[in-house]
Amino acid sequence: MIHVLATIELHPGQRDAFLREFHTLMPLVHAEQGCLEYGPAVNCPTSIPVQNHLGDDTVTIIEKWADVPALEAHLKAPHMMDYRGKVKLFVKSVTLRVLQPA
Repeated sequence: MIHVLATIELHPGQRDAFLREFHTLMPLVHAEQGCLEYGPAVNCPTSIPVQNHLGDDTVTIIEKWADVPALEAHLKAPHMMDYRGKVKLFVKSVTLRVLQPA
C-alpha cells in the first residue's frame, strides 16, 4: 500500500468551484482498481501551535492506493485527463508526495 498527499494551491476564491468538480470525479476514482481511499480535506482551525495553517485557498487530497502501478494507471485514466482540463484555471500549483509505510 502507498499513501499520496496532493496539496493543491488554488487561485483566490476558487475553492468551492474546485471542490464541486472534485466531488463529481470521486466516484470514478473510487471505482478504479487499487483505489483504497481518495478524498479532499481542508484546513481545520485549531489552537495547536505547531499546526501549519494552509489557508482557504488550499485543498489536500488524501489518497491510498494498493501499489505504485495502480497510482500510475490512475494518473493516466481518461476521467483524470478530463478533470484536469476542468480545474486547470482554478489551480495555482500542485505538490505531490508519494509515501510508503515505514
